[in-house]
Amino acid sequence: MELIRHLFSTGLSTIADVLPIAAIIFGFQLFVLRERIPNLKSVLTGFVYVLIGLTLFLVGLEEALFPAGKLMAQQLTDPEFIRGSVAAVGDALRWQDYAWVYLFAAAIGFSTTIAEPSLIAVAIKANQVSGGAISVWGLRIAVAIGVALGIALGAYRIVSGTPLHYYIIAGYIVVVVQTLFAPRMIIALAYDSGGVTTSTVTVPLVAALGLGLASTIPGRSALLDGFGLIAFASLFPIMSVIAYAQLGEWWMKQQIQQAKNEHTDKQD
Repeated sequence: MELIRHLFSTGLSTIADVLPIAAIIFGFQLFVLRERIPNLKSVLTGFVYVLIGLTLFLVGLEEALFPAGKLMAQQLTDPEFIRGSVAAVGDALRWQDYAWVYLFAAAIGFSTTIAEPSLIAVAIKANQVSGGAISVWGLRIAVAIGVALGIALGAYRIVSGTPLHYYIIAGYIVVVVQTLFAPRMIIALAYDSGGVTTSTVTVPLVAALGLGLASTIPGRSALLDGFGLIAFASLFPIMSVIAYAQLGEWWMKQQIQQAKNEHTDKQD
């Protein structure tokens, strides 16, 4: 019965969230464009599928993924676990002793990003409008690698206690430099890729990791140090996607140059 009540309440909440979107789309179509909605039956059926899918998705996250992720974060950041897995010097734990935390942060960042519905949608659209030049899986993996590196570095920041703004300022300097040399077609997509990572799947798990880490390390504040991981999850995918495009461009030039050399050798 509790699960049914949860499904019902989540369904009502989802309807309340989706209705304004539907009202705007139908309103503009009927009152601004003054056109009938083509394939109305299919559109309405699609909206019903969206409501059902979102409801089941959100309930599944709350019942399974979020509790498991939170529990893992608490257990991995427990000082007793860390002291039992490393040769700690006295009672003091060093940043090197949190290797499992960094590994878990990278793994959870990569896996949640790969499963992020908003990233999948953006990757599919990018593949379509680029005529296949941008690979769906290539973009998803590039973004996921960026998030993994960002979350791992963010976990290190919490452990070490260094100020957040140092990392963010340095990161955006790198992004600006990359932008100057990146292929023009990838820049806007790279900047968007940073935003789509901070969505339904990634944010709760990343936030739980940051808060769990800050609350178990002596001298850290959950409010001051626990947040900020999401900023890393937004910044580093921009770097990784631009780097992915730059590597692809370099590889293409190498292939063209190799083909030219082979053609020249045949002529000789």
